[in-house]
This record gives sequence, C-alpha cells and structure tokens, in this order.
Amino acid sequence: MLTAHVERYVALRRALGFKLRDVARDLRAYARYAEARGDACVRLRTAADWAEQAPSPRARHVRLRRVADLARFLHAEDPTHEVPPAAALHVPARRPLPHIYTPEQLARIVATAGLLRETYTLRRRTYATLFGLIAATGLRISEALDLRLGDLLPGGVLRIERTKFGKSRLVPLHPTAEEALGRYLDARRQLGEADDHVFLSAGRRRIGLSMADYTFRRVLRLAGIASGRERACRVHDLRHTFATRALERCSMQGQAVARHFVALATYVGHTDIAHTYWYLEATPELMADVAAAGEALMTGESAR
Repeated sequence: MLTAHVERYVALRRALGFKLRDVARDLRAYARYAEARGDACVRLRTAADWAEQAPSPRARHVRLRRVADLARFLHAEDPTHEVPPAAALHVPARRPLPHIYTPEQLARIVATAGLLRETYTLRRRTYATLFGLIAATGLRISEALDLRLGDLLPGGVLRIERTKFGKSRLVPLHPTAEEALGRYLDARRQLGEADDHVFLSAGRRRIGLSMADYTFRRVLRLAGIASGRERACRVHDLRHTFATRALERCSMQGQAVARHFVALATYVGHTDIAHTYWYLEATPELMADVAAAGEALMTGESAR
C-alpha cells in the first residue's frame, strides 16, 4: 500500500515539473522498510527508525524531511498517516568552507591532468580541458559533463540547459578558455564518435560523475595539492574558486558590488543571490565593506 502511495506522490510531483530522482529513491526504500514492518500508512516510529540508518546527521534529516513531505500529502486524504513534527526536522545549517585554489594551483591541476596515463585516446586532453573549463567558468560538474556539441554556440558561448534547477542560461567564455576548448574539439573531431557529449569516457559516452571525481582526486594527489586537508577537495571547489576570485576582483564601491553580485549570480546559475553572498566567507581577502554591501543588497537596503 505505501509503495503505491509513493508512486502516486512521485508521479504527481513530476507532473508539476519536479525531477525527484533522489527523493523517489529514498521514498521507495522507506516504503519497502515500512511494509516489511507491517505498516499500511506512515508511522512516526518507523520513519524515525529508517532515517536513523543514514550515515550522517544531515542524511538522517534529509530522509525524515522527505517522509514528512509524503506524510503531509497523504494526511490530507487520510488522517491516519502520521506527520513528523517540525522540531524533529530541524538541523542547524552548516556549510563547510571550500578549498579555494591559488592561480598557481589551478595551472598545476590542468598541467597534471595533461600528464595522466593515456588509458584511452584523448584522456589527457579531456580532463585537462574539463577541469580548466570549470575553473574558467564556474560551471557545476554536472553541467560540464552534460555539455553537448550543439550547446557550443558561435562567438564562444555555452548554452547550459540541463541545470540543477531546470533553468537555462548562456555562459560567454573568455578568449583563452574559448581557444583551449577549440583545441580540444579539433582533436575530438578526429575520433568521429556518434555520442555528441563534449567530454567522452573510455566507453565513448558521457563521463560519469564518480569517474570525474575519482580522476580529479587522482590529479590532486599527483600534483601534491591539498594533501593534508581534513576534508577532501572536490571538483565543485573549482566552482567556488571561480566565484570567490570574481568577487575579490570587483570594485569596492557599493553600487558596483551590487551589480557584480547580480551578474555573478546569473553567470553561475544561482537561483537565490544568498548562495552567491555565501562565497564572501571563503577567503579573508574579501573586504568587510564588500560583505556589508552584499548583505545590504540581500536585505533591500541601500548600499553606501
């Protein structure tokens, strides 16, 4: 019964435009767990026990929150479904600071990727160009891996359609990034592959996220970068680096900061400027008046 409820809930929300890939996976797992315990409807004790099996406090919170959303939907039809209280869903927000790479480290990452063992044709060029493109544009790793040849527009512009939040945007490239990407594409054309993804794996199809992460960590080890960090560096830190360095270079005048924030938020595809404002915490080089101007922009106050 719960499995049928989950499928109906997922189908309805997908019809409204939500993807729900991870949500559907979790709720199906919860339904199997609950049905094995003999539950025909959502029970608080079962939901809590299932959530407790997650590996971290954050993951447990996410699990319980997803069951709560399902329970609210079902409770409207049948009050026997128990909805987890709001207090049980609260987890203090904590975002670990990213690793911000120096220009020299970024150059070493690209150079080291170009020295990887050539386990398949163009492996070196593929990863050197992939990591360099993310560092130069702040693309999400999923956006870079999803790029197709048709997304490369004239004039050095990328069309980003398969985004995290389903929104599209245009990303103009710096001439140096456009030139590097062009050199890679010239080499790629010689393969004559049918798959139209820009970056190809050994199997001549889209590179998987786990493989991209593994290769990035491999490159960092070979380059001797951030080996002593408590938290492992991620490809996503290249995006953080791009945004942080862009903010560091902006004018210190309040109105200029406000315009820079809006432009940067649009360029990197943030749905809420608060996500862009968070980058101000990343390095001590960012001045206090820049932070004040960003906060004023978020709160609607006039920046001085």
